[in-house]
Amino acid sequence: MRFLFISNYINHHQIPLCEAIMRIIGDENFIFVQTQPMEEERVRMGWGVDIYKLPYVKIYDNDKIDTLNAINDFDIVLLGWTENEDVLNACLMRAQAGKPLLRMSERIYREGQWKAVSPKGLIAKYKEHIKFRNKKVYMLCNGAYVASDFALIGAYPHKMFRWGYFPEYREYTSEQMRSMKRMEDNKTPRILWAGRFMDGVKHPEFALQLAAYLKEKNYSFHLDIVGDGEMNDDLRYYVDENRLTDVVTFHGFLVPERVRQMMEEAHIYLFTSNNLEGWGAVVNEAMNSGCAVVAGSMAGAVPYLIQDGENGYIFDGENLQSFLDKVEDLVKHPSKQQKFGNNAYDTIKRQWNSNVAAQRLIDFCNALIKDKEYIAPKDGPMSHAPVIKPYIRPEEVK
Repeated sequence: MRFLFISNYINHHQIPLCEAIMRIIGDENFIFVQTQPMEEERVRMGWGVDIYKLPYVKIYDNDKIDTLNAINDFDIVLLGWTENEDVLNACLMRAQAGKPLLRMSERIYREGQWKAVSPKGLIAKYKEHIKFRNKKVYMLCNGAYVASDFALIGAYPHKMFRWGYFPEYREYTSEQMRSMKRMEDNKTPRILWAGRFMDGVKHPEFALQLAAYLKEKNYSFHLDIVGDGEMNDDLRYYVDENRLTDVVTFHGFLVPERVRQMMEEAHIYLFTSNNLEGWGAVVNEAMNSGCAVVAGSMAGAVPYLIQDGENGYIFDGENLQSFLDKVEDLVKHPSKQQKFGNNAYDTIKRQWNSNVAAQRLIDFCNALIKDKEYIAPKDGPMSHAPVIKPYIRPEEVK
């Protein structure tokens, strides 16, 4: 099987999947084409990758003819997000010719499904998605609400699958986990928040309001904040104004390896993004690191990865009190932190990792190439994506 993966650029969230696919089909049969440079902000965050150390990565501007030929000739093409019209049109021509094409997408109406009524928008969606409903074109849904968006316009009927991002998966023994988390001395839980300080998207202010709330109630805890951005001055002013410097530490942007180390040491991880967060790969990483994750219901990864009250907590949308209540419950009950963390780790180990995803994807592709029925798993990557109308309530995630 010759497999072509096309996206805007390679990053540390995609490399594990690429390498897992190559382990199955052989290095010589896989190519990743990068269609644009990584944004400078991402590079400053430590996302930069030396693509010249990855022999399977090609740059479109340097390999235009070979890429266009591969789009036509390869057995499988997986198309992620790209602004390159030539690449997109070549992929759509492939689909029109009846050749297999896999699409990978986050939400197309993350700002509101009311946008689906736009006549101009519907014409564009018809040309790119709807007209191929009876072709060998399939949608890998990078988020729990993606299927709802595409179902709204009648695209990909019975051809949408659960998918996501698959950052590095690490295995730990129970002894290693206990040592990392200092389980024998868990009287002061370490709480971690990491991301960009983006107003109206990431809600880092929730984490600081939590610190003020917990300190007011005399709980023992420490909050680490990793990141930077437009809200930096306001957030630091809030900490000073509310006398939180003894319980809150700002770390600025850190390289991904250091963030993972902090996740390994943390007991509780806060994920406060709203509907503008397509997926949220930090949720995968925190769960893999054995954290008890408290996450908002609106981000794409959350309904796929977290079962409320079993392997983490989900709070209602942007409801601050719901968020405070969930975290407070974990701070009050260290045994629940450990239970959620262990169950979260097991969720990633069993299903949501690059090895499982790659094997299921290749199984699907083999069935597709051979015109055989694909028997989808009941849950996890490459299971049929349910149409979940935005947004779930925590009690609905079971």
